[in-house]
Amino acid sequence: MDLYIANKNYSTWSLRAWILLKKFNLDFNEHNLKLETDDFTKTLSNIAPIAKVPVLIDNSITVWDSLAICEYINETYLSNQGWPTDPWHRAKARALAAEMHSGFNSLRNQLPMNIRAKRKVALTQQSLADIARIEQIFSEQHAQFEQQGGWLFGEWGIVDAMYAPVALRFKTYGISLNASATAYMEKVLSCEVLAEWITDALKETEIVAMDEAGEEL
Repeated sequence: MDLYIANKNYSTWSLRAWILLKKFNLDFNEHNLKLETDDFTKTLSNIAPIAKVPVLIDNSITVWDSLAICEYINETYLSNQGWPTDPWHRAKARALAAEMHSGFNSLRNQLPMNIRAKRKVALTQQSLADIARIEQIFSEQHAQFEQQGGWLFGEWGIVDAMYAPVALRFKTYGISLNASATAYMEKVLSCEVLAEWITDALKETEIVAMDEAGEEL
């Protein structure tokens, strides 16, 4: 398999697909393209219908979009371990993953992932509402599943991959959460696989101006 991603410091969607493959110890070749370069657009134009990452190529199959890649990997290689086994929990996990996939636009725009930075941002009301909703998700799920593994549904899965970049955003911008939500966020940030991504991100030197939001702390 080949996974095409972008700068680890900035690319949240790349992280979501990458961490699923890594957490389940699947073998793949990583191709790191640099945002805002001619090579980025040229490479993707030859392999995918849209010039966005991530893109997964598995033999003759090409899959783009993080959630679609996660679903493909889950069905093809994980025997559905990526989602909870309980039908209700599985349905809720999919709903939460889809909510992240399509929502929280204000948070995305105001708080772009920037692992190397420590920043302060004057939050809009919509961003505060997005943060409150994520706090609710983290705290409710952690309270319910703390004793079964501590991830959003006990065992780590696709839904945790979808929310992993949020924990990194909250760390960068100093977002405070309630105790239960913080406990989940700290679990995410202590993940050894995520630490590998962070280490690589800290080595990068490229600057993507549109993702350099806020004031330095």
